[in-house]
Amino acid sequence: MRDLVQIHAKKIKTGRIRDPFAAAEILQFCALSKHGDLQYARLVFDRMEEPNCFSFNTIIRAFSETNNQSIESLFIFIQMLHNEFVEPNRFTFPSVLKACAKMRRIEEGKQVHCQIIKCGLGLDLDEFIVSNLVRTYAICGLMKDARKLFEKSGVTRKESISDGNVVLWNVMIDGYIRIGDFGSARNLFDLMPQRSVVSWNGMIAGYAQNGYFKEALEIFQKMQLENVRPNYVTLVSVLPAISRLGALELGKWVHLYCERNKIEVDDVLGSALIDMYSKCGSIEKAIQMFERVPRRNPVTWNAIIGGLAVHGRARDALDYFNKMAIEGVKPTDVCYVSVLSACSHAGLVDEGRLYFDQMVRIAGLDPRIEHYGCMVDLLGRAGLFEEAEEFIVKMPIKPDGVIWKALLGACKMHGNVEMGQRVAKKLMDLAPSDSGSYVALSNIYASLGDWEGVSVVRLMMKEKDIRKDPGCSWIELDGTIHEFLVEDESHPRASEIRLMLEEMSEKLRLNGYQPDTKQVLLNMDEEERESLVFYHSEKIAVAFGLISTKRNAPLQIVKNLRICGDCHSSMKFISRIYNRRIIVRDRNRFHHFENGLCSCMDYW
Repeated sequence: MRDLVQIHAKKIKTGRIRDPFAAAEILQFCALSKHGDLQYARLVFDRMEEPNCFSFNTIIRAFSETNNQSIESLFIFIQMLHNEFVEPNRFTFPSVLKACAKMRRIEEGKQVHCQIIKCGLGLDLDEFIVSNLVRTYAICGLMKDARKLFEKSGVTRKESISDGNVVLWNVMIDGYIRIGDFGSARNLFDLMPQRSVVSWNGMIAGYAQNGYFKEALEIFQKMQLENVRPNYVTLVSVLPAISRLGALELGKWVHLYCERNKIEVDDVLGSALIDMYSKCGSIEKAIQMFERVPRRNPVTWNAIIGGLAVHGRARDALDYFNKMAIEGVKPTDVCYVSVLSACSHAGLVDEGRLYFDQMVRIAGLDPRIEHYGCMVDLLGRAGLFEEAEEFIVKMPIKPDGVIWKALLGACKMHGNVEMGQRVAKKLMDLAPSDSGSYVALSNIYASLGDWEGVSVVRLMMKEKDIRKDPGCSWIELDGTIHEFLVEDESHPRASEIRLMLEEMSEKLRLNGYQPDTKQVLLNMDEEERESLVFYHSEKIAVAFGLISTKRNAPLQIVKNLRICGDCHSSMKFISRIYNRRIIVRDRNRFHHFENGLCSCMDYW
């Protein structure tokens, strides 16, 4: 810019700045060069006596690509429309539409659409105008209008294949994903005559970010079968889905793919790999990955601290938090959630109070609802009910369902019926359709043998048509995710699994195991209750793992709900009887079962 300013001054002194082509070159450098200055460019443009179409397009494009000044593109476009010597051309409209899409200004977008028609630029003439017009409607959520333009453009014809058309297909798919219409998005994806890596990435990221983790992995595996090479974005997009489903072998493949294809593992990809290894049960691999990441940002630190926390390694999590401070990295509020969670999982009440105070007074961070939830969970788990309730009352923000659920969980854990009833009622008022509070209250009654109380709660659920979330567990074998529900007999090897469950039941009985049927919410005889708890989804997954893997091979299970007391107890026995290391990740944390013991030390 320093050199450019000198050239600019020379042209002003010599009068050559009046040449519209010379002025346009000055403008182009200021507006579009990575070494330029957009504000200087605007001053140059405003002083141009007769800006030509190229100059208008240049400054419109420059502002359309900014994050917070896109509106200037529209002001300059209006100025262009009022200039009797200049008319917009096919290079003008893509930038103007880009600005409309970025600001979600659909009314202005429709007006620009009218201008395109008035200028005689039909949809069959320019694929860049078409793609930006469709994108504007799609980003603003008007998918019916976007679909009309899409089909009118002729790109759905099989013979109509070009890079621009592939972009248009991608725009439509992204639009459907934005409004949550995954059926239409997948239908278009499957119909695409030609797909770019962006097409695959869009579907993978869309599924993963909206909770369709199995579908994300399915697309990723299909991508490999069709010999499409994943890129950096693909890997960053698919790793959260791998993490959520605990697909460790697939996660290892992704890591190996990075190394073999020399894809740089920077702080973003490194953080995703750390998170994947920790959530897939391999915390040691996560630590190794952390040590290898060349640059560590707060997200990287949070990934390892959070990973250690969910594995119950609270002291290690706090050590890493202190190392983070030594290295001069300022912790974020997310990092404090992980630290407080670590204290909660290990019952470190004093440390939890200390770190909460540090976050507020020293770090100067405003606690969010998640921080308060961690503190209530910490105090409740430790049996400090009065302090937990007082903490809630003194909160500067209104407690939500997360806060009350944390306290209700503690009431269930300690059998505090009186407070449990009060908290459950608050939850029912806050979220009358959420099954969690009803089920937790039923569990409290059931654990005390109060079947009348259980019946009242079940009747309430029936009247309000509230259904309990079904227990579901996953186990990965040879890169394939196997899913099991409670009493599930849909698996191709169901008969073998049933025989293994019977064997497990007999061996557990011979080793002194007593089923814990307190959480069965049905008033039935003890034999029926024992049978019911033995067909929980995680036990079925373990049975499948035992018949499908080599002797002594570890088993890894992911469960969507919190593991029940009976399953927790039986897993300890099974780990010793079959000499297996069993890792279970439930909704809250990891449990590492080995030689009859659990890593949580029965504090969960």
